[in-house]
Amino acid sequence: MAMEFDLVAPNTLVEESGNGEAVDVTASATRTFFCLMQVTDQIEQESLDVSIWGSADGENWGTQPILKLPQVFYRGQTRAVLELSLRPAVKFIRARWDLNRWGRVAPNPMFRFGLHLLEVPAMPRQARLEPVSAAQ
Repeated sequence: MAMEFDLVAPNTLVEESGNGEAVDVTASATRTFFCLMQVTDQIEQESLDVSIWGSADGENWGTQPILKLPQVFYRGQTRAVLELSLRPAVKFIRARWDLNRWGRVAPNPMFRFGLHLLEVPAMPRQARLEPVSAAQ
């Protein structure tokens, strides 16, 4: 059964930068995830930067994210693929979001968004292919 989970619950209201909860991905067979971020509300003159961080122990998250999604300003969907197969030490992942507001000082930045991950299933092994010749 493919893993499926939210790093950020749908329609989560954020008004300051922060981190999501750690998720254990050791049960993943493929260690490859399709990421779907959905922004459902925002105000003008602000941006949202979302990244995914990896950890071997769930405590130390390093200094660089393992995936950074494109910066967003408006409502809509953003898709990306998180590939962990080349990072065998990563056992936990979590989301981080950074808000930025310019222009007017008030109100504070505000976004409603969610980040859903779905494990990409393993590709089936191909049957042995027999050479085909063109008939004339």
